[in-house]
Amino acid sequence: MKQILTSALRLAVVCGALALAACGGNTSGRAKTQDQTSAQTRPTAVLEIDELLAAADSLAGQTVTIEGVCTHTCKHGARKIFLMGSDDTQTIRVESGELGSFDPQCVNRVVRVTGRVDEERIDEAYLARWEAQVKAQTAEKHGTTEAGCATEKAARQETGNTVEERIADFRTRIAARKAAEGKEYLSFYYVTATSYEIQQ
Repeated sequence: MKQILTSALRLAVVCGALALAACGGNTSGRAKTQDQTSAQTRPTAVLEIDELLAAADSLAGQTVTIEGVCTHTCKHGARKIFLMGSDDTQTIRVESGELGSFDPQCVNRVVRVTGRVDEERIDEAYLARWEAQVKAQTAEKHGTTEAGCATEKAARQETGNTVEERIADFRTRIAARKAAEGKEYLSFYYVTATSYEIQQ
């Protein structure tokens, strides 16, 4: 009987130790490793770019933390960067906001950004203003050619090579969305950064 109790007690101790180990318990009394510590200090909800883009309409106005590869920094003062997810169709623009500008060293590195998800709507009024600015030669220029910044165009899935083609393309897409959803505008989401950190 004593032998059965001893065996049962040993089995309970082994099961308890295994349960603690499986739950991440520190049964050895050693200090936590660097990986464990850094994992616990990381924000719990770091979104990948694909995840953010898939849920952007429901996240508008909220603060998020995202992480992706920086593919491009705006040449005009580094006030914008673009973070890529699983491929170049999964790209989001990040504005520097009150930070002023981004470090050019961000390019080709993984960057973690915390900021607010904002929506930019392109509708007929937006396009009419753009046309008027082009005519008056007061339109803000992005990129080095009339076609505009290639990275921003890719993020918005634009196909036009001139301002006129780009505006016509937007009108076609707005008409298609109106027919399909009853909405007379296109929504493009971006993040206004409050902080950022180069990860590697």
